[in-house]
Amino acid sequence: MLRWFLALTVFVCASCLWAQAEESPQVAHARERLAKLRSLVEAGAAPRVQLDKAETALADAEDAEVLRKTAYSSDLTEAQTDDMMAAAQRRVDRRRQAVSEMRQLIQQGVASQLALTPVIEELDSARKEYDLAESRARLVRQMAEEARAEEALQAKLNQAPQDAPALADRYDGNGTFSMVDFARVESEFESHFGKPLPVSAMGDTAVHRSLGFDHRGRVDVALNPDAPEGHWLLELLVRDRIPYFAFRHAVPGKATGAHIHIGPMSTPYRLGG
Repeated sequence: MLRWFLALTVFVCASCLWAQAEESPQVAHARERLAKLRSLVEAGAAPRVQLDKAETALADAEDAEVLRKTAYSSDLTEAQTDDMMAAAQRRVDRRRQAVSEMRQLIQQGVASQLALTPVIEELDSARKEYDLAESRARLVRQMAEEARAEEALQAKLNQAPQDAPALADRYDGNGTFSMVDFARVESEFESHFGKPLPVSAMGDTAVHRSLGFDHRGRVDVALNPDAPEGHWLLELLVRDRIPYFAFRHAVPGKATGAHIHIGPMSTPYRLGG
């Protein structure tokens, strides 16, 4: 029991040190400033309003760190998108409040009109940051819907294979798919349509891992199989004998977006790899 307690203590301490090491310089600086101001306020050497501003600055730095790790990340889960959107919204709200407060100061004659410009610029920047986060969240949700559609198909294939065609059209081709094959498909699509292939999930993703699916060596394309571009892509895959699953219909409670899964069906992750 003692050995277990000591091991737990070491783990907790190590976790704390790791968390501190992972903290950004901006967050660390804001936290240090808050601690100093708290001491000054408690000693009566600084007004409470400065402490409130320092607490707001720390919260804003922490939200900026959340966005740095999510909005600018290439691999997110659905749960992380919720945190990302909340952080982006809080940063917009704080800057709206700053604009409102500055306008009040200008009306009172305490500040000049020029002081409003940088505050409005910060609000515009926060809004752009929010738009980026919203775009990332939309892509992750789309990816999750596609993954759930594949999850539903996998369940049908295992439990009621006769019902599987109602979820997706299946083509087994030669049973293999490689990134060399994909490079050729991508190149031909771009050459034919004059735009990149709309890939929604390339290989392994956090979304697929969170659902327990091994998506390595597979690609999801955000195209409706019945649309001209989707139909053209399916014909190309058949020509090259590349396996695919074409999802045409919404899956009640599972997915709303049609897409084309290129490669064999994703398989459940196995323990140990």
